[in-house]
Amino acid sequence: MSEELPIVYLARHGETAWSLSGQHTGLTDLPLTERGQRNAVNLGVRLQGRAFARVFTSPLQRASVTCQLAGFGDMAEVDPNLVEWDYGEYEGLRRAEIQAKRPDWDIFRDGCPGGESPAQVVARADRVVSRVRAIERNVLLFSSGHFLRVFAARWLALESTGGQYFLLGTASLSALSYEHDVAHPVVQMWNDTRHVGA
Repeated sequence: MSEELPIVYLARHGETAWSLSGQHTGLTDLPLTERGQRNAVNLGVRLQGRAFARVFTSPLQRASVTCQLAGFGDMAEVDPNLVEWDYGEYEGLRRAEIQAKRPDWDIFRDGCPGGESPAQVVARADRVVSRVRAIERNVLLFSSGHFLRVFAARWLALESTGGQYFLLGTASLSALSYEHDVAHPVVQMWNDTRHVGA
């Protein structure tokens, strides 16, 4: 391990029609909007000057295209563990529509019928945590909102419900690292959207 502790940068994909409308977008493979494309390019500008040992992206186009437009397509590897939460029967629904049927529903606690449970998403997040910690150098991940929120919770050894506290905007940049040593994982920066334009 080098003296400088590694940083894991988390890039949420750019805007899609459903992220704009508030519809749950799990495995539906939507393209970026024009604004989403512009902000993916802006994200690349924001990341200029940073070196990454590895770059990983979700196979879904909203993440992989964000990765390409940000300038990391040539070095990116697809990791299927980075796909968004499978919302099952809740795919395409807005939160209010789900809560009309289940008023106390919380995805981080309850999961989705016909989709993934919190334990299944945690298992995927844990695989990614193990993978990036083994690299011991800076890593960049491109994925989706709910998955990255669970990933952050697991980085800190929190339960899946910890994800509810990590709000993420589209095309946002976050960073996880360590304080003192690798036994002390921390959030270094969260939901930075300074580069996101109208």
